[in-house]
Amino acid sequence: MRWRFSTLEFVLSLLVVAASGVAYAWVVYGDGALIGATFAVSACMPVLAFERRVIFRRLHRKIHSLPTPGFLLSSVAVYLVIENIGFAAAGLLLKLTGVLRESWSEAMMPSFDALLYALAVSGPIIFVLRVRELLGRDVFLSLLTGRYRKPVQEERVFLFIDLVGSTSFAERFGDLTTQEYLGKLFATMADPVLRHRGSIVDYVGDSVIISWPFERAVADAACIRCVFDILDQIEAEAGRWRKDYGEVPRLRAALHGGTIVAAEIGLDRHKITYFGDTVNTTARLEGLCRTLDRQVLISADLLRRMHLPGFVEGDDLGEHEVKGRGQRLGVLSLRTSLSGQVRQPSAAPRVLSSAQRSL
Repeated sequence: MRWRFSTLEFVLSLLVVAASGVAYAWVVYGDGALIGATFAVSACMPVLAFERRVIFRRLHRKIHSLPTPGFLLSSVAVYLVIENIGFAAAGLLLKLTGVLRESWSEAMMPSFDALLYALAVSGPIIFVLRVRELLGRDVFLSLLTGRYRKPVQEERVFLFIDLVGSTSFAERFGDLTTQEYLGKLFATMADPVLRHRGSIVDYVGDSVIISWPFERAVADAACIRCVFDILDQIEAEAGRWRKDYGEVPRLRAALHGGTIVAAEIGLDRHKITYFGDTVNTTARLEGLCRTLDRQVLISADLLRRMHLPGFVEGDDLGEHEVKGRGQRLGVLSLRTSLSGQVRQPSAAPRVLSSAQRSL
């Protein structure tokens, strides 16, 4: 089970929910801060956990696949059930510890007003989290703070991922099935990207563009780990892919980093875009995957600034011409290590010589 809250999100949500319980107890009863906070946390936090897919993941996917009316009605029903269970658990705890002196039925059965209050508190928090999820964590915060209202120069790492054979898939199964296929593929990528603190910048046809601030990307080689986590996730679900679509998605990926200019553009619809040679070079590097017949490529410039994880090895492919770039680019191919040994973070990247690669 993957915990989809960041620590900061969890703490802030917990504080807001607990404070709302204290406020409710003071307004309604004039006392009972501890009791109010306990009931609020027990009723609201499971709802937030459900929405962040921490609990009941399959049910969450099922509800979100329903048409809008069914989705709304099902969500409210699930919220009410979860809140009742949470409320009963809090009442049981408070009753057993002697904090509550009411009867068991009063302690464990919430009033209608209490349920409405719980929905009113959890609803706005869920709305904010969903908007943030829709826009992306970094984009949401940047738009909220206005960080890129004026163009800003910064260092970032970009990961371009492209689906192999999407055209032939569309010819065989049609556009509707292809779109469903792409939707599930992009959803599969979401967990690894969140786990490694990246942001999905854009979807372009059958491609995904992911980005990190430079320091975050190279810390513990997060950007590289993200690539291989995505590949592992797809491989782990290979049976389901074959059953549903007759094949397992094959991907090509490229990593490069450097200086870019970020800016917020648009009037009625705002968007943060990235400009510069770094973005263009990453796109060209992803194109080299096809030319060099390699699945994952990384620029030598980026790899020099971090250490490979122990389960990854790099093959030096030399320097290559990149369209639109004035100088040749050093390129390496990344693959899972045959030894599978865990390497310490301080170890130097393992790059195989030509002689080693020929063995």
